Amino acid sequence: MKTALIFDNTEIAFALKSDSELERAYFLFKMISIEPLVRIGTAATNFAIKANLPIEGLIRSTVFDHFCGGVNETDCLPVIERMYAKGVSAVLDYSVEGKNDEKEFDAAKDKILNIIEFAKDLDAIPIAVFKPTGFGRFELYEKVSRGDKLSNLEDREWERIADRFEQVCSKARDYNVSVLIDAEESWMQEAADNLVTAMMRKYNTEKPVVFNTLQMYRHDRLAFLEKEYENALKGNYFLGFKVVRGAYMEKENERAATFGYESPICRTKALTDENFDEGLKYIINHLNKIALFAGTHNEDSSYLLMDLMKEKKILNNDPRVWFGQLYGMSDHISYNLANQGYNVAKYMPFGPVKDVMPYLIRRAEENTSVAGQTGRELALLSKEKKRRKHL
Repeated sequence: MKTALIFDNTEIAFALKSDSELERAYFLFKMISIEPLVRIGTAATNFAIKANLPIEGLIRSTVFDHFCGGVNETDCLPVIERMYAKGVSAVLDYSVEGKNDEKEFDAAKDKILNIIEFAKDLDAIPIAVFKPTGFGRFELYEKVSRGDKLSNLEDREWERIADRFEQVCSKARDYNVSVLIDAEESWMQEAADNLVTAMMRKYNTEKPVVFNTLQMYRHDRLAFLEKEYENALKGNYFLGFKVVRGAYMEKENERAATFGYESPICRTKALTDENFDEGLKYIINHLNKIALFAGTHNEDSSYLLMDLMKEKKILNNDPRVWFGQLYGMSDHISYNLANQGYNVAKYMPFGPVKDVMPYLIRRAEENTSVAGQTGRELALLSKEKKRRKHL
C-alpha cells in the first residue's frame, strides 16, 4: 500500500512561522529565483564585508535568520526548542569555512567537542556533524588518497588529523550523541573514508554512532556501500551512513575534463536519482547492521523511504532511520514527516554572521541552480499566505 501524500499540508509545514516570517521567506526565495540578482547580491555582499561596511544587521535580519539558527549554540536554543516542540530535532552545524592552519583545525575540533558537550543533555540535539577538511588540510587528504609517500612532517600532521577524529568520535560515543562526517571532493575522499571506517570499527561496536556520508551522484558509491557492509559483518561492528545526492558536481566534472579521466559523477540527474533510491533500498534491507540518515529535499525519495519502511514493517520512529533537511528549506517535508512520527532533523548552520557568509552565498547559488526547488518553496509559501488570509 502506497503512503498517503502529505507534503502539500502547508498549515503543518509553516506552523512555526509568523506572518512576517512567512513574508520574509517568500521575499527571499523570490530573490533567489532570479539568477542575475543572486550574482549581483553575492558580489555586493562580498564587497561590503571586505570593505567593513555596516551590513551585518541587515544580513542578520534577512538571509541569516532564515537559513541559520544563531551566532552561537546558546543563541540557537530558542529556535531548537520551538522546532523540537513540533517533533523536529537539530543537527548543529558550525558553518565557518575556509580555515587552513593547525590552530584553526584544533579550534574546529574543540568547537565540535563543545557541541557534543552542549547536546549531551538535550534530546533536541541527538546528532553532531563535521567536515574532514575542518580538521586538516585538503592537500594532505588528497596526497594520502593518491597513496603518495608522506614526509616526516606530513606523517605527524596526518596523525594529528586522525587524533582529532578520534577525540570527537570517542566523546560522541561516551555522551550518546551520533556524529555525521560529511563527504567532500572525490580526489580527497578515499583518505577520509578510510579514517571514518576506522572510527566506525572502533566506536560502532554496540550501535551506530559514527556516520560516513555517501554522495550518490558518484556512480561507485553503491559498490562502496556493499563492500563496507561485508567488512562490517566480518569485523562485527555497525555502520552509519548519511545518504545525499552530492554537492560538488560542477567542480567534479570540470576537473575530470581538465585531467582527462572519467568523471565519477552519474551522467544524468535521473541516474543520480536512481542511485540514491537504490542506496535507500540497500540500507533498509540491511538495517540489522546499518543506520540511515537520508539527507534529501526530494519528495519522491522521501515517499519511497516511507513506502520501504511500511513494506518492511519498520516503525516510523525506529531509531535506525532518520530524515534530514537543511534549516530554512523544505519545511513541508520536515514538519509533515515529524507530524507522522518519523525521526526528522534539520541541519542548523550557526556561527558569526561574517564567517557564515560563504555558506549562505553557496546556499543561494545552489538554490538558483536546483531546478524546481525554489519554485516549489514559493508555491507552498504562497498557498499558506492565501490560507491564512481566508481564516
